[in-house]
Amino acid sequence: MVLNIRQKQIDALVRLLHLNAPPSALKSGGDDEAYKVLVLDRVTKDIVAPLLRINDLRKHGVTLHLMLEAERQAIPDVPAVYFVRGGEEGVERAVADAAAGLYDSLHLNFTPCLPAPLMQKLAAGMVAASCAQRVGKVYDQYLSFIALEAGLFSLGLHNTYLQLNDPAARDTQISAASEAVVDGLLSVLITLGIVPIIRCPKGGAAEHIARQLDARLREHLGARQNLFSEAAPALAASLARPLLCLFDRNFELSVMLQHTWTYKPLVHDVLGLSLNRVTVEEAPPAAAAAVGLAPQAPVKKHFEVGEGDFFWDANGRNQFPKVAEDVDAQLTKYKQAVEELNRQTGAGIDPNGDPGAAGQANTRGLMAAVSSLPELTERKRCIDKHTNLATHLLQAIKARGLDLFYNLEEDMLSGKADAAAMLRLIQGDKGTLADKLRLALVQLLTCEALPSEPEFDRTTSALAAAGADPAALAYVRRMRRLNLTGRAAAAAGEPGGGGGGVAGGGGGALAGLAGQSHLLSWADKTFGQGLSSLTKGVKVLLAGEQQAAVTVAMEALMDGKPSPELDSFAIFDPKAAPGRPARGGGPFREALVFMIGGGNYLEYESLATWAGRATPPKSVVYGATDLLSGEQILAQLAELGRRSGV
Repeated sequence: MVLNIRQKQIDALVRLLHLNAPPSALKSGGDDEAYKVLVLDRVTKDIVAPLLRINDLRKHGVTLHLMLEAERQAIPDVPAVYFVRGGEEGVERAVADAAAGLYDSLHLNFTPCLPAPLMQKLAAGMVAASCAQRVGKVYDQYLSFIALEAGLFSLGLHNTYLQLNDPAARDTQISAASEAVVDGLLSVLITLGIVPIIRCPKGGAAEHIARQLDARLREHLGARQNLFSEAAPALAASLARPLLCLFDRNFELSVMLQHTWTYKPLVHDVLGLSLNRVTVEEAPPAAAAAVGLAPQAPVKKHFEVGEGDFFWDANGRNQFPKVAEDVDAQLTKYKQAVEELNRQTGAGIDPNGDPGAAGQANTRGLMAAVSSLPELTERKRCIDKHTNLATHLLQAIKARGLDLFYNLEEDMLSGKADAAAMLRLIQGDKGTLADKLRLALVQLLTCEALPSEPEFDRTTSALAAAGADPAALAYVRRMRRLNLTGRAAAAAGEPGGGGGGVAGGGGGALAGLAGQSHLLSWADKTFGQGLSSLTKGVKVLLAGEQQAAVTVAMEALMDGKPSPELDSFAIFDPKAAPGRPARGGGPFREALVFMIGGGNYLEYESLATWAGRATPPKSVVYGATDLLSGEQILAQLAELGRRSGV
């Protein structure tokens, strides 16, 4: 059994769009002739967006999709499929829409579920408005998560790290935050149809949420018609149950802050990848200002990445130089394909642009050209997209000196930190204030012993002189003093060690470039003169690369290796009889890893690289309350510093 969370969620959404018809009733092609309106709210829109595009919705009969919160016109002759949160607002708007007769019928789908008090409120509202006949059916849809890739998901819960670590938080706030995490994890397990063995470090948010999740699973499994009934045959056919490991973000914090050098983490951290979508700004043409015209606003461009993007799949774990090199290689390959097609058919296709219509040629040649055009057009569009993304990444690297930060953090992760070099970089003109703060935090999290008072004062003074707020640094220093976050390990990647980061931003994915004299030898031919000197000093990670601490922990947990640190992990088995001690089992071939407080592509990349290299290969799904860039986790640390009064 290979866990594919993206496909499972797509299947569930397709059933929802077909009015929750059983899979056997759906047409093989998926086309639906029954037209309908889809109503979403802000949360469910983010769930659908990475999975189904406009053409996909139309294929399943959705002619119009609308936002629940917006004012909507009546469309009385079509049914409406509602996919909204199971909260007060969704219930109130559904009652108001039915009373106003906006749609012929309402098929209500709430996620993760509609609590009994709100179900009663919905029924009472419909009866009071005399519109109960407009309600088709009401469904609980356990889909409160965002599937981004086959092995990657997020719960879309913002600021969870801040909420769970806030010293001023009330019990009700902590309870609400943990309940939201449990709802999301329960949705993931129900969608996958699995009841896993649960492991987590003892103490803190991870164990608290594991206990809640165990109780919720037992509650569902105890029902006569439980939510896992449909998955029972698949579970019985599998050799072993999967493993679910919950980790608190403080298990390893440095991996969230360090700068990276591989493609997916760079796009996420530098260009703000969100929901498989990247938005970049391009300066308007300089010609307008030259002739005295009013300055124009920057132009925003949007790019979709993800499944089906051959370049993204092939280069996601490659270092940025290799990515840019492959952009150039793919463009050359495309031009050669067009020239070969021209040679064979006599067609007039411009190799420097999108393929045009074929010119004079024999019938067979024309048919070959026409059949090749869609694939060539899509390939060129994909190449243009990644050329654009690589260009914007390169501009950021040059402007911020990201290679310098990457280099120095690499030394820190290897135990070769140079405090004087860090001060020079903080005092220099390269990097944003956030870059400098992240550098200082990585040093603080990866050093074996806390810096002395004079050394720490020099760092904070340099940051303050640069204009940075050192609140985050003071907060993390206090965490280190109280031993609330993993300390730097003498051996790279020791479980729980704050210094066990993915060395240089790529874990095992970096070894493939070993032996190059420098990283940007391709630069002149790809992006212009003078670039190779920018990052030629960036070292290539050789064999024996470091891994994320969570990767090292998962290797031991999935293989069932004895370990003093991991043997102390708490174990929960929702299928075990009450009162009986749960057993960890193992070895495991499938696992879910979940980070409470946020995760990132760098950690996901480390796990995926290890899982693919394992013998036999493992199937690992990585999830987090939210996927955070370095600046986003830095903002939460700074706010915690201010609220803690440090």
